[in-house]
Amino acid sequence: MLKKNDIIPLEIVDITGQGSGIGRLNGMAVFVPMTAVGDIINAHILKVKKNYAFGKIENIETPSNMRITPDCDCYTQCGGCVYRHISYDEELKIKQRRVLDALTRIGKLSDFNMHNIIGCDTPNGYRNKTQIPIGKDKNGFVQMGFYGSHSHRITGTGECMLQNKEFNEIVLCVKKIISENNVSIYNEENHKGIMRHLYIRQGSVSREIMVCFVVNSDSLPCSEKFVTALTNLNKNIKSIVLNINKDKTNVILGKQCKTVFGSDFITDELCGLKFNISPLSFYQVNHDQTEKLYAKAREYAELSGDEFLLDLYCGTGTIGLSMSTDAKKIVGIEIIPQAIDNAIENSKINNISNADFYCMDSAEAAKKFVNNGERPDVIIIDPPRKGCDLSVIESICKMSPKRIVYVSCEPETLARDLAVFAEKDYIVKDVAPVDMFPRTASVETVVKLCRKSQ
Repeated sequence: MLKKNDIIPLEIVDITGQGSGIGRLNGMAVFVPMTAVGDIINAHILKVKKNYAFGKIENIETPSNMRITPDCDCYTQCGGCVYRHISYDEELKIKQRRVLDALTRIGKLSDFNMHNIIGCDTPNGYRNKTQIPIGKDKNGFVQMGFYGSHSHRITGTGECMLQNKEFNEIVLCVKKIISENNVSIYNEENHKGIMRHLYIRQGSVSREIMVCFVVNSDSLPCSEKFVTALTNLNKNIKSIVLNINKDKTNVILGKQCKTVFGSDFITDELCGLKFNISPLSFYQVNHDQTEKLYAKAREYAELSGDEFLLDLYCGTGTIGLSMSTDAKKIVGIEIIPQAIDNAIENSKINNISNADFYCMDSAEAAKKFVNNGERPDVIIIDPPRKGCDLSVIESICKMSPKRIVYVSCEPETLARDLAVFAEKDYIVKDVAPVDMFPRTASVETVVKLCRKSQ
């Protein structure tokens, strides 16, 4: 009978969608992070459930030939990456298999074109945004890093292999000023203190940087010192902003922002379009992979210039706007008012006159189009991780578009939704995974669906 703290021999035979290795002991699955298929290990059992258990590596007896030496000192403590111990080529294969397995096993789908995953040319340094929690260690010294896996324990130094090196220098500069001036740090247990997070964004093309201080206050302590030090450190810093978050919450950003230095926003270019990026704006984290993903979505939409394109869950409108020259009319739907404001602003900045955006629930919007007898030629859906509501799928099918382009960030919910579409006269033609977040467990997928009767 397996129990906690047992040390057991284990061969890793598979990998979960979240990056943990799977071994089996007498038929029971044992999940062990930071392992690779082919590893033979001794596992220290941490938790035992009825049909499965969790463990950690006690020692590696025989390493897998897929294993490499992690290039990050914080890897074993930080909760960000899960694949730094295996080669990037092997990571891409794992993500490709995850998508294929979800579609065939959960979705019961077959006879579709499964394309090779679109990998990232630069698996390191791709993140144009970082959110660094600020706290104190057990000795009372300022600590700025990342949360450990499944915890609010700050680990590391804020230096991350996935983010721009300029961010690391900014973190160290801010940490130095906080320490030297004894700036008050937020305590989430008693809700006292000021400094909560450091939030940094950069335009991947423009190179403009925004530094945002998230505080439990109406003002920024040592404001002039921060501005002077940061602008002297990096001339690309064009905006320093205060984000006020006084709520007892794990949500990082509050709703109110005050500009301390420079502009209220930074600018960037994506797919040949310009975008203003504020602290509260949604903007894809991996610029180059986003352009590849949007190009694939554009390819699957097969627009000729005469179509009515409906973009559900449109966010700030980036996907639809990237196709504005190929469609006659674009309508974007999003439930978040701030995102719609950004989408309208983005269309104006780029002089796009054939795109309209409305703040509505996607399910209600889809029903409205059906009731009004409006028939989009192509519909793009890019839902949150939970996938589409059944009512959205039903309304989409009632509108009977020629093609549907589904952009997903969760293979399992994608497979579930595609199975529903398959029951309603739509077949999956093409599937293209895209690795938007190298070294993490996440994988995006672009799918083209066509009407069976077409």
